[in-house]
Amino acid sequence: MTADLEAIVTEVPGPRSRSLATELRASENRGITYLADDFPVFWEHASGALVTDVDGNRYIDATAAFGVATTGHANPAVARAIAEQATRLPHGMGDVHPSETKARLLAKLADVAPMPRAKSFLCSGGAEAIEFALKTAMLATGEPNILAFAGGYHGLSYGTLEVGGIAKFRAPWRKQLRESTSFVRFPDPRDRKSLERVLDTVKKTLRKDRSIGAVLVEPIQGRAGVIVPPEGFLRGLRSLCTQYDALLVLDEIYTAWGRTGVMFESQREDVVPDIVCVGKALGGGFPISAAIATDEIASAWAPSEGEALHTSTYLGNPMGCAAALANLAEIERFDIAGIARAREPVVAAALGTIARGNPTIAQVRGRGMLWAIEFTDPALANASVIRALRGGLLLLQSGTRGESITFAPPPVITDAQLDRAFELLSTAVADRVFA
Repeated sequence: MTADLEAIVTEVPGPRSRSLATELRASENRGITYLADDFPVFWEHASGALVTDVDGNRYIDATAAFGVATTGHANPAVARAIAEQATRLPHGMGDVHPSETKARLLAKLADVAPMPRAKSFLCSGGAEAIEFALKTAMLATGEPNILAFAGGYHGLSYGTLEVGGIAKFRAPWRKQLRESTSFVRFPDPRDRKSLERVLDTVKKTLRKDRSIGAVLVEPIQGRAGVIVPPEGFLRGLRSLCTQYDALLVLDEIYTAWGRTGVMFESQREDVVPDIVCVGKALGGGFPISAAIATDEIASAWAPSEGEALHTSTYLGNPMGCAAALANLAEIERFDIAGIARAREPVVAAALGTIARGNPTIAQVRGRGMLWAIEFTDPALANASVIRALRGGLLLLQSGTRGESITFAPPPVITDAQLDRAFELLSTAVADRVFA
């Protein structure tokens, strides 16, 4: 097996992964990491689209580590930027004594944002960016409530659970939620009349409840199984938000930075959001995210008088800012959006061939380098992920019921690796293996 493809040298999981699973079980809070005899493997190092576990097994990564590794795992430019920053200034005082790197990143985000005269708030994870967007919407409109969508995933903090549309994540803490969010069905791309019905429901909801200050939506639902809405959905939401004085808040934490074939998915329909939240691929592996708003909306925040109303210890961390600056440069250098556009028909054709004639597969859907295969039963999706892992391919189970698998490798994956990923995927999902 060549060094740029998968190589399985032990059983999967191997003995070292099994040993570490035992250690983790004894020390990590329950309910976090799923531990079973056949899952997971423990990662040791990664490069490009390849991940090597602690037992020396090498895998082709079709997850990009939750969509983070857009420019490849351990991208040399990003790693170098983090290391160099760490030797000079690993931490600063973000809202008291900022670093030059923070100022440079904010200027860069303003330059590439999908709205003019953008202002940004930097944070560590996607959920925090969403919560800042919700606070901003409240200040800008004076209205406390939100319209969001069934199947939407925006994080698991309390603020994001309030607006999250996946019931299993909300259920244990429902008693502590305000229940002030109006949920609307997300358009079903398989139903031609779905778009009209959904937009009509949004219109009626906004007209009836004038306390809704913002509409929060993923342009493509990621955690729900890569649900791609019909064309015109975002344009329709933009029009309704303008008509009813609500802000359009886009969660592009998964879709931004070129993965779907455009830098921001909103640009596909020439939609200008009031606020857009980004993260995942922004830092190329370093935890950093941002809520980016128009200047008008951002001005709802009063100037700081010495004590920020919303901040965190690691706000604008210099290493995170350096990582983001380097990774944004790499996204532009590689032309990630162009790669995703060019490979979209290749991935569509390959996944279509894999699904054709397989009665266990209900649908293939996606855009750019973000795709999903939906199965007729969640158990089949789970079995496919396990079989793929044993063969040397990393996949992520998704869908509100776990009925899908997401196929989202780093766009910089080589042609040989992508072709091999299709071969391994085809073997893993072949309907004969479920007989």
